[in-house]
Amino acid sequence: MRKSAISAAKSEEKITDNLKKPCTLFNYAMYKHNYRQLEFEDFALPFSGGLRSDNRWIKIAKFIPWDEFESLYSKSLSGSHMGSPALSVRIAIGSLIIKERLGTSDEETVEQIRENPYLQFFLGFKEYKDEAPFHPTMFVHFRKRIGKKKLSKINDAIVQKALAEAMKSSEDKSSDDKNDGPGSPVLKNKGKLLVDATCAPADITFPTDLKILNTAREKSEKVIDILHRPLRGKQKKPRTYRKKARKEFLSVAKSKKLSKSKRRKAIRKQLGYLRRNLKTIDKQSEQISLTTLSRKQYKNLLVIHEAYRQQKWMFEHRENRIADRIVSISQPHVRPIKRGKARAATEFGAKISASLVDGFAFVDRISWDAYNEAGDLEEQIESYHNRFGFYPESVHADKIYRNRGNRKFCKKHGIRLSGPAMGRPPKQIDIQLQIQARQDELDRIPIEGKFGQAKRRFSLSKIMCKLAQTSETAIAVTFIVLNIERWLKAILFCLFFPRKSQSPRDFWLRYVDSKRLVTPDGCSLRKPEPAMH
Repeated sequence: MRKSAISAAKSEEKITDNLKKPCTLFNYAMYKHNYRQLEFEDFALPFSGGLRSDNRWIKIAKFIPWDEFESLYSKSLSGSHMGSPALSVRIAIGSLIIKERLGTSDEETVEQIRENPYLQFFLGFKEYKDEAPFHPTMFVHFRKRIGKKKLSKINDAIVQKALAEAMKSSEDKSSDDKNDGPGSPVLKNKGKLLVDATCAPADITFPTDLKILNTAREKSEKVIDILHRPLRGKQKKPRTYRKKARKEFLSVAKSKKLSKSKRRKAIRKQLGYLRRNLKTIDKQSEQISLTTLSRKQYKNLLVIHEAYRQQKWMFEHRENRIADRIVSISQPHVRPIKRGKARAATEFGAKISASLVDGFAFVDRISWDAYNEAGDLEEQIESYHNRFGFYPESVHADKIYRNRGNRKFCKKHGIRLSGPAMGRPPKQIDIQLQIQARQDELDRIPIEGKFGQAKRRFSLSKIMCKLAQTSETAIAVTFIVLNIERWLKAILFCLFFPRKSQSPRDFWLRYVDSKRLVTPDGCSLRKPEPAMH
């Protein structure tokens, strides 16, 4: 009894001490906290052996500063003290990183975590457990809780740590560089800032006016069926002509050559069927409340009304454009983005403004509406200054960024903006300026490659999330994984080039010389081939 009383007093004292710390309500009521970073030697396995220290997931787990994310994540919790405790930030963010790196679905990601002890260590588990850590639907809650703003701060923390490690490992530092540190009174412009914009397409079918009207008509018929259920057997079901409307839609959709008159005739018929359904729903709402509909169905009904208004206005005015045009009933936040690319002139998804510094990518803006990315350049430069404490020496951007306002801003802060000067080209062309312009174009290539990596290797080519908030979170997670891959590649180079004299460039030149068998002075080392007789 005495020992139990002493232990109870110690636990009570520990709780009172922790209650003085911030976010303790979440830690004890609704939050599971990881108190310390596990070492891979301490991870318990049900079989003999242990985890390898050179595993990629072990390295990433040690690299990511998990403790800095605890306060950000705990603030997003409700604090209602009801329900089961929330999972830790390491599980929430770590599972999203695993899903993005492996390119798997929500269900498959949970199975991979259950089967792989390295993934469980990455999520902060103390021992291997042959059970699912959480339900796959928790991914939706993770994306909603974190959000793009919190992920932007997490991305900045990861990049800052990677750059700090790179500065520590650098061996060749001159005395001038030491004087130009962040504590010096005068900071010169340093580094290169690469900026560009791209589109992250959503997972929707290619929208046409007929497809949108047909989808709206089908969903309105489901609403009519739901509202008629309480009146079944009492009143006759309203007529919808759904079979006839479906048959007319398919006859037009399957035709190989569709004239403009036939298309307008088909749109006029679908508008008529949809108008009839909406009038029927208005009459049913007088008897049956719309609260019988689910939240998703009521949202679809509001979107259908707006889509009908837009399609009717464009049909009557013979226009193909309208403000805030709806291209998907299930995802009404998606807008057409005019990109002018050869493969797809118009894409349907979120437009992203991104910047690249030393191979590390930052998401500066995510918008579902089309905008001119040139207006983001000043904010991107200021973000660079806030992250590193100085302005960039040069900014490498596309032609659309080189307007008068951006040139004036760059000149004010002593930043060189890539590209030729505005106005008529001079009669006498300076060769040095041509060489500089060519080098600027070459320096801008990495950001295009970064977009290609995000779309071909990861999931930026098609965002599978259905909500605007969760889609923005998925985009931000993609850029975090890109930076983690960049850090892993830097570690790989350090393994191959540990010495100062053996840089990647020197190694490559030495490799090419060995293949060509040519000395630096141009003498060939190849053995002469025997003469043919």
